[in-house]
Amino acid sequence: MTTSSAASSAASSETSPAAAAGAARPAPPVDAHVHFWNPGPLSYPWLDAVPPLNRAFTADDFADAVPEPLEAVFVEAGRVGGQAGDELEWVRGMARTRPWIRGAVAHVPLDDPTAAPAVIRAYADDPFVVGVRHNIQDEIAGFTRGADFRAGLDLLGRAGLPFDACVREHQLTELAELAEGYPRVRIVLDHLGKPSPAGSRAEWSRALRRLAHAPNTVCKLSGLATEADPGTPAEDLLALLGEALEVFGPGRCLYGGDWPVMTLATSYGQWLDLVRTALAGLPDSDAEAVLRTNAVRIYGLDRAGGTGTVPSATGEEPA
Repeated sequence: MTTSSAASSAASSETSPAAAAGAARPAPPVDAHVHFWNPGPLSYPWLDAVPPLNRAFTADDFADAVPEPLEAVFVEAGRVGGQAGDELEWVRGMARTRPWIRGAVAHVPLDDPTAAPAVIRAYADDPFVVGVRHNIQDEIAGFTRGADFRAGLDLLGRAGLPFDACVREHQLTELAELAEGYPRVRIVLDHLGKPSPAGSRAEWSRALRRLAHAPNTVCKLSGLATEADPGTPAEDLLALLGEALEVFGPGRCLYGGDWPVMTLATSYGQWLDLVRTALAGLPDSDAEAVLRTNAVRIYGLDRAGGTGTVPSATGEEPA
């Protein structure tokens, strides 16, 4: 059954028992952190160091990888800076026929006082752009204290666009300072701040708690599998997820798969199951918030306007 025919069936006064059961199904998860990339037309220098990922990963590849129907938010994928607009248009083109791509977190060079203002103005008026990322994980210490970067961040706050912060553990304190200084900017922490496998959990925990104290911050439950040492027990990852849920609360956490980077360490289904295990002790409404409604609210996905879900791995669409 197609999505449109399912909708028509649900609207009928003679709804079948099967259709009624389908209508009662919970809304699908929203994966708030999905990447697509297309080497060749676009250039991604970082892929040279990761041969297993150095090929195209498209929306159709993602549909083949996921074990159940869901929706997704695309996050910029580190192409060269001058191709950010081309990347966005390529993803927008896929979304036209795959409405389960609910929106995009696009790249903006926030430290560029010439380019950033015009791009931010354009994105603020673009319903497909639901957030902005300037990847700062490899920037020098003190980068976020720069006047140009902070001016760009302030423009994001004025435009109402969330800022995805991809940082490493040692940058969490700096990010907390940023969140405290710019309370009108919604800061979305990617991958729990990438806790270092060799680091002290106490240091990460202390910095994470300071960041979470800023009410304008939220945290993606994503990316841990590829940051951990090979063979790390699932219990260790669950402890990190549990701490993030504790300090931010389920109302400020979002599910993210980090596909296809996560394929270096795990399968999509395994990661989704692990996050659900971390949520198992919560009320259903809190689990649904993490898996779906927080992403809809924080990224304004209703404004973006996409609908529909990725078909399940069997090729069936939800009833």
